[in-house]
Amino acid sequence: MSWNDIIGQKQQIRILQKAIESGRLAHAYLFTGPEACGKESVAFELARIMNCRGFRETPEDGSCGTCPDCVQINTFMHRNVEYVFPVEAALLDAGESAKKENRKFSEARERYEALLEEKQLNPYFTPSMDRSMGILSEQIVALQQKALYMPAEGHRKVFIISQAERMNPAAANKLLKLLEEPPGHILFILVSSRPEAVLPTIRSRCQQIRFRRTSPQELQLWFRKNRTDRTESELGFVVNFSRGNLALAWELINRSTGSDATPAMLLRNQAIDYLRLVLTPNRFHEALSACENHAKNLSRTDLALFFGAILLFFQDVNHRLINPGFEALNNSDIADSIDRFARNFPDPDFFGISSLTEEAIRAVERNTNPLLVLSAWTAEIRHLIQAPALRA
Repeated sequence: MSWNDIIGQKQQIRILQKAIESGRLAHAYLFTGPEACGKESVAFELARIMNCRGFRETPEDGSCGTCPDCVQINTFMHRNVEYVFPVEAALLDAGESAKKENRKFSEARERYEALLEEKQLNPYFTPSMDRSMGILSEQIVALQQKALYMPAEGHRKVFIISQAERMNPAAANKLLKLLEEPPGHILFILVSSRPEAVLPTIRSRCQQIRFRRTSPQELQLWFRKNRTDRTESELGFVVNFSRGNLALAWELINRSTGSDATPAMLLRNQAIDYLRLVLTPNRFHEALSACENHAKNLSRTDLALFFGAILLFFQDVNHRLINPGFEALNNSDIADSIDRFARNFPDPDFFGISSLTEEAIRAVERNTNPLLVLSAWTAEIRHLIQAPALRA
């Protein structure tokens, strides 16, 4: 990945390019902005540039991406680049090899390595271990020790701290000591979607660069240039479906299937079919069976997307009810279904539907039982969609 491969963030990239060209990079940066907007991708590009063997040949493009240093950074194996994110305490137990061979450590290590593998496949993915208590002091102590050594081959060390707001107080104070007297051979990059939760004294010692959510136009333009194997309808649906979340957009566009539709579109179709079952009186028993099957077979991520697809569908219905000629639909490939729904249900409670569905998504993300979430949503949604007389 080079500067040209990063989606959006052109202004932020220009700021960093000028700092590199003038030799005036700050010793520490705080990258802030919405989740999955590309902050960490820019951080890793800076790390590659600081160590890339081919950078001087094409500085305007960024790192070459192919030299041994770039490859090692991409696989989290470069000794000049440290990547810190919230991990389980079991990984940080210092001790004999026998201790590290226990099952608790081994299982935690497998989960950690799986997250890094996912990060390699999806540069916009933000890893965090479910059982983590945040970024722990032991992780920052390890950085303090590594800061004592000069970088390999005269390059520069880069410490990337993901989700910096999740440092516990002890870890934050240890990092503060590093930032108060920063070694000249280290570039610190803190990344946070909630900078207000980062220790103020840490924020004051970093140059802050604010990132923004990538616009649908920027994402669609990037996909058109780099995913020429996809149809316009597929690209448009993924752009609208992801709602500016680059990690989600990247995952959906790169999933491979043997059909003409993307996995997101197939999941959307499942969601609309389920909605039809719920709203058809003589098929409600089928909806109950489908509810159990979806709760059992869909992953938590897919169930959240399932609800997200329904939100986009109702957004289209709302647009068509307000303006029957509205063309900028999220689901332009099923415009007939949208119009038919609008005719059959001309006055749904859109605010109630949106609130109910957003709460279902939050419940799924909080690891609430999927069957309970989908069942509760199913029980309420009919009431919100029916005509006012039936809701009274």
